[in-house]
Amino acid sequence: MRFLKRQQFDFKSLTKLLSLFILLTFSSRHQAQTNGFEVIKNLELMDQIYQHLEMYYVDEPQTGKLSKTGIDAMLKILDPYTVYYPESDIEDYKMMTTGQYGGIGALIRKLDEYTYIAEPYEGNPAQKSGICAGDKIISIDGKNMKGVASDDVSSALKGPKGTTIVVEVEREGEGMKKISITRDEIKLPDVPYSGMLDKEIGYIKLNSFTQTASSDVKSAFTDLQSKGMKSLVLDLRGNGGGLLIEAVKIVNLFVKKDQVVVTTKGRVSDENFIYKTQDQPIDLNIPLTILIDGGSASASEIVAGSIQDLDRGVILGNTSFGKGLVQRTYDLKYGSKIKLTIAKYYTPSGRCVQRLEYYDKENDAKPKEVPDSLLKIFKTINGRDVIDGRGIVPDIEVELPEMSRLTATIYANDLIFKYATKYKSQHTDIPAADQFELSDVEYEDFKKFVLSQEFTYSTASEEMLKKMKDAAADEGFLNDAQAEYDALLAKVVPSKERDLEKFKAEIKMLLENEIVSRYYYQKGRAVNSFRKDEVLDKALEILKDSKQYNTILGQ
Repeated sequence: MRFLKRQQFDFKSLTKLLSLFILLTFSSRHQAQTNGFEVIKNLELMDQIYQHLEMYYVDEPQTGKLSKTGIDAMLKILDPYTVYYPESDIEDYKMMTTGQYGGIGALIRKLDEYTYIAEPYEGNPAQKSGICAGDKIISIDGKNMKGVASDDVSSALKGPKGTTIVVEVEREGEGMKKISITRDEIKLPDVPYSGMLDKEIGYIKLNSFTQTASSDVKSAFTDLQSKGMKSLVLDLRGNGGGLLIEAVKIVNLFVKKDQVVVTTKGRVSDENFIYKTQDQPIDLNIPLTILIDGGSASASEIVAGSIQDLDRGVILGNTSFGKGLVQRTYDLKYGSKIKLTIAKYYTPSGRCVQRLEYYDKENDAKPKEVPDSLLKIFKTINGRDVIDGRGIVPDIEVELPEMSRLTATIYANDLIFKYATKYKSQHTDIPAADQFELSDVEYEDFKKFVLSQEFTYSTASEEMLKKMKDAAADEGFLNDAQAEYDALLAKVVPSKERDLEKFKAEIKMLLENEIVSRYYYQKGRAVNSFRKDEVLDKALEILKDSKQYNTILGQ
């Protein structure tokens, strides 16, 4: 009985946690009181279910796991951004909001049965201790990592600053190594790279919006100004967002004080806020371009959307993700937290960029896009049309060529990563990141490597021809066209050797970038990518042509 009472205490604690969540779903205190019976009834039922599981279920129930699964399932029907963080996941939450965590400072990835080091962060414990990209993690502190999920490997690598672990790795061309690593407080840089693209155009890559994002951008901007910068490219591609207030502060660098940047509106009136710039800008006139893509979301869209609405800069690239929802985190008991979606945000013109409707979806159904019929047109300061409900549509859309099926298959099968590991084991150094290029002889070696691997792929043309064949057969035309069909099919059926040459340019671009990262880390990867970046090239063209820049902005 003593054991059962302890379990019932756990159930009551869970009940209180769920009460907090469910009460937040009512539109007012009055409505919560009106629906109080439903709240109490459902919580009591849940409490009884847990008690009966504990007393009568055939096997010993894992109470903690049951609770976490139940909470996650409940939150899942709301939206992807309302999340419960138990105490065991607080390090992940901390990394998301601050960019900091205790660990060795390296990206990892799962290949086959083992987890590999994908990329050590320059200047952090993993890199300083001699860990290399491509290292296969065999064991951590003597515990075999074969078959262990990458999340569990990540947890084993993380830990308090100053603690030491021994990581056994297998390295291409060198065999087994045991490496002692002392963990540190790892801070992922919000700005992994900034620099001058030429004598007058500066570039800042912003990867996230943690608590240091605005100060890092400001510092990079000031540094570039001292080097003669007269116009700026701010790259938000792949930036999934973060803290709203940091987005406001970054916009503040380029627009006047007391300017409305974003407004939040929620069901609870207390969550309705107007966020204005608080400080004097550092430069009101510098020509500005912002690069976005489908991976730019949330805070990135606040920056791009407000700059667009205020006609303060030109937005280039591809339409952004379309996340117009705001989250706030609340502390719960026992060291846990809950992150709730509490409002939608609106850019200065009044538009909300939220693309998907999560609230009307049926169980396990995919959320639907906001219907075209409900989209509205808004006006920028200079009277240009912008729309809501579709993310941020760039002022200048740069169409990027679609990756070939072969290239996508090679990448998905980790052949780019594996060959870069092989290349690094055979070359002690390479030219500078912006000069490195694989020779024809080296590319031939890569082709031999790929052809020795087992994988299959199909072309879109092949799939369409097979559909046409089925249709022709159904209509009785196939016999008359069989010879022509066979001849055409022979030309589109995948040939690895042929396609490795046909798509050489795009494959080399990915391969060279991966190889460069093995020697020059994140900064080298960024610099190398400039050599073949159509969106960046278009930004440079616009910044060098003031007439075109002003025309786009309606000036």
